[in-house]
Amino acid sequence: MDMIDIQYKTILPKTSLPIVIIGAGGIVKDAHLPAYRKAGFNVHGIVNRTKSKAEMLAQEFDIPHVYDTVEDAVLNAPAETIYDITIMPNKFIETLEALPDGAAVLIQKPMGDYYPESKAILEVCQRKGLVAAINCQLRQAPFVNAARWLIEQGHMGELYDMEVRVNVHTPWQLFPHVMVHPRLEILYHSVHYIDLIRSFLGNPQSVYAKTLKHPTKDLSSSRTTLLFDYGDTLHAVVNTNHDHDFGPRHQESYIKWEGTKGAIKATMGLLQDYPHGVPDVFEYCIKPEDGRTPEWVKYPIEGTWFPDAFIGSMGSLMRYKLGEIDILPAAVEDVIDTMGVVEAAYQSSEAGGQPIDYRKQG
Repeated sequence: MDMIDIQYKTILPKTSLPIVIIGAGGIVKDAHLPAYRKAGFNVHGIVNRTKSKAEMLAQEFDIPHVYDTVEDAVLNAPAETIYDITIMPNKFIETLEALPDGAAVLIQKPMGDYYPESKAILEVCQRKGLVAAINCQLRQAPFVNAARWLIEQGHMGELYDMEVRVNVHTPWQLFPHVMVHPRLEILYHSVHYIDLIRSFLGNPQSVYAKTLKHPTKDLSSSRTTLLFDYGDTLHAVVNTNHDHDFGPRHQESYIKWEGTKGAIKATMGLLQDYPHGVPDVFEYCIKPEDGRTPEWVKYPIEGTWFPDAFIGSMGSLMRYKLGEIDILPAAVEDVIDTMGVVEAAYQSSEAGGQPIDYRKQG
């Protein structure tokens, strides 16, 4: 079988707009700034509540300006600045209110802790005329771009199955502000997969969900099953287990798409042995028309989720702001529906399943 020339690489904006980063946490150091350096983006400044953390990152990544407050950063920002908000969701609204009307802004996921907050974030963005996207960057990971291209080109036929499987040991202690959250697993992890599935399949009719604790861990949740209702043909499911602390042999993390003509499997290496990760693997299979046994093809993909997907989310916002593309990926008007699914998933989990009548018969 001849290997298909898959067009998956991120298209960079023709002009790099200046970036001001609001926040200086681990995700900025590990993903945002490495991505922007790799892409050649211009990070003009950074601001953080604890200024010393911002100063450390500014020194490491050659950021010329460190500001004392968001207001100070706005006052001194160049024209056409992109604001990159990387703080916790409960600070989003007050930060968005401090930005200039009409500004472009990339907001770290999730889009609020609870759905009313998500709607309030949307209201602020629309009232102020902000060009606003949520950093649901998995949509633009290189292996996802490759899968999307194959599907859009018709190589997979009609999709009838999409599965996300994560069975890993996650070191939640690396995220001290997140691990204490009462909505840990779905809101801060599986939200990636909910958003990803929506980006391929659209909005589900409903969702069935159960999110669970570990018996010996002080976490609100660490395992989840999500089943999306797209009717009687299209199956979409997410299964996550962050408690598989039994060595690397049976750890796995992948996304799988199946269609009437072919299938794709993308191994997300980042999540295994996090934060070090293992190599991604991208494979596709197209059924031969002559009835021969289908063969899987491994396709070499450059880049991975961290940091390359962050190039895509920031780059697409720049391109939209510059008029180079007509649709803004992960716009707040779109991701509000991701948060609607998140909220419905928590309601489903709390409501429980259909009771079973175990009365003896006869």
